[in-house]
Amino acid sequence: MSTKKTTPPEAAPKKAAPKKAAPKKVTPPVELAVPASIAPVETVTAPAPVAPLTPVPPVPPQMPYTSPQPMAPGDERTWSMLAHLSTLLNLVTGFGGPIVALIIYMVYKDRSRFVAYHALQAMVFQLIWWFGGGVLIGLMWAIVGALSAIVIGIVLIPVAAVVTPLLALLPIGALIYGIVGALQTSQGQDFKYWLVGDWVRGTLTGA
Repeated sequence: MSTKKTTPPEAAPKKAAPKKAAPKKVTPPVELAVPASIAPVETVTAPAPVAPLTPVPPVPPQMPYTSPQPMAPGDERTWSMLAHLSTLLNLVTGFGGPIVALIIYMVYKDRSRFVAYHALQAMVFQLIWWFGGGVLIGLMWAIVGALSAIVIGIVLIPVAAVVTPLLALLPIGALIYGIVGALQTSQGQDFKYWLVGDWVRGTLTGA
């Protein structure tokens, strides 16, 4: 009986052991040194929006000052005559004459010394002689009424009765005097009222 030789089985190849990975080198972070001379950076904030400026209107050029033009001689005579004739308004209004003379003076005092002089003296003369008569009459009768409680007041009543018509003639005399002044100034003459003309002339000239 034949015997078969059995061959032993080949040993299986051994697996190679896995190689261990080499440890990675960790590089430490490098710190950069900041020089002391470098200042820290400041944060800059954006400026706030500026509202648009309102446009300024252009300034108109100033006109050079021009002195008032003098009046013509004919106009001077006319306005001086009207200033004296303003006394006629007192017959209607009772007080309008001095107001009109004052208006003429204020309007034309820088353009004509002739008109300014006659208008101003016409106003002053009317205030004194036209209204002065009424003031004196009222004052006289007030005194007589206050003294009527005694005998002397009763005695003064006839005197007041005689003086009253005389004082009432003052406005009439002022009216006639104003018409004479109007006629003379219309002819270019330098008319002046009694006692009033010299005072007004000195006032205007600063004497």
